[in-house]
Amino acid sequence: MDKTTIEELCQSYTDLSGSDIQIVASIANTLHLYAELSNKCIFIDCMTKSSKRAIVVAEAFPRTQEAVYKKSVVGEFVYEVFEPGVHYSFSTGKKSDRNRAITQEGKIVEQSTVPIRNDNHEVIAIMIMEEELSGTYNNLNEPSDISFGSKALGNLMAETIDDYPIVPDLLMESFLVTDADQRLVYANAAGVRFINEMSQADRIQHEEILTLLPFLEEVLDNQEEVFVSELTVLSKNIEVKKVKMHSKTNELKGILMIIQDLTELRTKEKELMMKSVVIKEIHHRVKNNLQTVASLLRLQMRQVYPPENKIHFEETLNRIFSISSVYELILANENVDEDDVDLIELTKKISSSMVRNGLHNKIGLNIESNGNRVLTSSRKAVSVSLIVNELVQNSLKHAFPGELSGMIHIEFFSRKKFVELHIHDNGVGMSEVSYSLGLQIVHNLVVNDLEGEFTYMTVQSGTHATIKFPLSQEVMIHHEKTDTNC
Repeated sequence: MDKTTIEELCQSYTDLSGSDIQIVASIANTLHLYAELSNKCIFIDCMTKSSKRAIVVAEAFPRTQEAVYKKSVVGEFVYEVFEPGVHYSFSTGKKSDRNRAITQEGKIVEQSTVPIRNDNHEVIAIMIMEEELSGTYNNLNEPSDISFGSKALGNLMAETIDDYPIVPDLLMESFLVTDADQRLVYANAAGVRFINEMSQADRIQHEEILTLLPFLEEVLDNQEEVFVSELTVLSKNIEVKKVKMHSKTNELKGILMIIQDLTELRTKEKELMMKSVVIKEIHHRVKNNLQTVASLLRLQMRQVYPPENKIHFEETLNRIFSISSVYELILANENVDEDDVDLIELTKKISSSMVRNGLHNKIGLNIESNGNRVLTSSRKAVSVSLIVNELVQNSLKHAFPGELSGMIHIEFFSRKKFVELHIHDNGVGMSEVSYSLGLQIVHNLVVNDLEGEFTYMTVQSGTHATIKFPLSQEVMIHHEKTDTNC
């Protein structure tokens, strides 16, 4: 792949930085390997400055496959209406699998897309794996699957046939048109197949649509000019869109109907709904089990002697509460199956509860987030919750002896590839760091679970603990402000 071409296209048509362009160029050098390995066409698309279309900046084709493209498409623009999967990945940052698209040469292909991210985990390009769906329409040569009535369609639409080249036959939906007497005068290839599947009629052209598809009676009887209805027919879920077509004198010329098979979509929705219910139930059970353990510990505390040993139970209860807080926040989310936890909210919940329920009434709490959000998976959120619990607990226990008042500050920062969590107080400080059980827990969680670093900074007064861990697929910054603070 010509690196110069990629740089020129990106500099001319995109807002990518120099370092982002280098990432795209580096990945482009490996495209031929992906193409040979998958035996599919591979492309890289970048979003243009207008954000309304993308541009192809790199391509690779397998040598063992007959070329889908007769010429290079590098430098061609990609529109959402023809390649929705590409634009979906740009807008959501998620991959898409097996989407159908139309190439720049009018061929129907199946696409899978994967976002390419920079060091800040921003989507800068999309890698596309593409395969022609030639087999899908091989049966169009059989008379029963060929579309008919193009001339009638042109007349009904008050246009010429030249204005309707191959678009209806490219549609995955059934595209049907009747005349004013509700006789079928046009059906695209998908429509012909749909009627053949739902009806046993030997002849369909110019037949009454209700004779062929009697379940459309409710749709056709509706007097609205534009009407949409979802029906269940023969274990299929279908959506019917009806549009009445009139002449310039307002005389009814015909009815256009677009029928989409939603069976697979509804099945997936049910599966996702069941998955969400199961996940939510699991989270509920974990939370309830933690509360049960906490209740047993509180009962056990009443039997503890001497009383000063109760502090160990309290520390354990705080740890259980910290973990339970993760599941409370997950259950509060509308999209439970996404399993994302806002670390800012989690930290506020844990630290506020500890300060509020502590023995010291003169200790304040300040949490800085500057409006940005740090989202992470539940797995890493549990680790962060325990870390916050131990460090805030240390400040409450040791920083303010007697009736001494003070403040505990908690701050989040984003530093390009990392998130930093600072927990510091203005208490009496400590002469040296003694790694108690709590600090050992913190160190192990930061190093092993977060793959980060844990240090105590040297300060003139109080203590200042810093946790630094990398951004990843499980840890993301949602920037709502432009500064570097989270």
